[in-house]
Amino acid sequence: MRYPNQPHSPDLFVKRVFALGAVAAALMLLWHWLPAPTPNEPATPRTVAARGDLAADEKSTIELFEKSRDSVVYITTASLVRDAWTRNVFSVPKGSGSGFIWDEAGHVVTNFHVIAGANEATVKLADGRDYKAALVGASQVHDIAVLKIGVGFKRPPPVPVGTSNDLKVGQKVFAIGNPFGLDWTLTSGIVSALDRSLGGQDGPAVEHLIQTDAAINPGNSGGPLLDSAGRLIGINTAIYSPSGASAGIGFAVPVDTVMRVVPELIKQGKYIRPALGIEIDQQMNERLAELTGTAGVAVLRVQPGSAADKAGLRGVEISPSGIRPGDIIVAINGKEVDTLSKLFARLDDQKVGDVVKVQVVNNGQAREVEVTLQPGN
Repeated sequence: MRYPNQPHSPDLFVKRVFALGAVAAALMLLWHWLPAPTPNEPATPRTVAARGDLAADEKSTIELFEKSRDSVVYITTASLVRDAWTRNVFSVPKGSGSGFIWDEAGHVVTNFHVIAGANEATVKLADGRDYKAALVGASQVHDIAVLKIGVGFKRPPPVPVGTSNDLKVGQKVFAIGNPFGLDWTLTSGIVSALDRSLGGQDGPAVEHLIQTDAAINPGNSGGPLLDSAGRLIGINTAIYSPSGASAGIGFAVPVDTVMRVVPELIKQGKYIRPALGIEIDQQMNERLAELTGTAGVAVLRVQPGSAADKAGLRGVEISPSGIRPGDIIVAINGKEVDTLSKLFARLDDQKVGDVVKVQVVNNGQAREVEVTLQPGN
């Protein structure tokens, strides 16, 4: 037995050298006797096989891309940096993403995180034209932002709008965007799951997300997620991957949320969330849940004169004898509420002025009150 680092004997080395020399000589002799190629030997051209007609699903996918491509834009952002010595201000590239034309007025919809922290943005159209964009409004809790560009002629068409409340797991979806700066890229997949929640590292959780296995990579953010009819059903917003590349789990903000938020951003520059008029606290909510053994959202304080006050909701009472828990919200319109993010999601399905039925538990007693939603902060 010989180990990898054990030295060879001199005799064995000499024998191997002679053996290799004999093999090399034999190969040279064989090569010498091989027939030489005939100079200018005519090459027989290959016949191209007939392709035949494209499959029906291929035709529909090609048509979808060609119709939708012009409505998708490439967004690059920059930050203004001041030189510490010269005091001159420079524009430094920050990042890139995708977006899509929303209307004939030149509004462009993208993700909030695409433009977050940037001082300027440039929108590139599919025909190569570049436009400086102005920020119209943004909602971080929905990861949606609206820009505006001034297109004087040959305005690209808005993306047709669909619905997301009737989506089914398994139906085909298509994503168009600019992953890694590779512009106008089409990927396809299916709806993998619905009503997902994704907690943000630098902000609030985003609710009601569509999960898809269509490849979504950095740079796809803000681009449209389309159904097989070419209608907008979501905004590609995030991927779940340890490596930062597509791993078959992507998320999109549903178009029903987009349809509710974007008009408000265009109208007033911000989205005003519907609210009950109560004060809540994450840490206090967890403590009260342990104390009462009830999963829900504890009302810490009811704002005087608020919608909750008028409806009779009660907050925590503090007295010399101790703390008496108030109402614990367990459902909105019959839909379960067990976390703060779930409460915000339930309220966000409504609009200011809507009347909702709030199911609460207090000291083991359940009751239901009607609350007219008011503007939130």
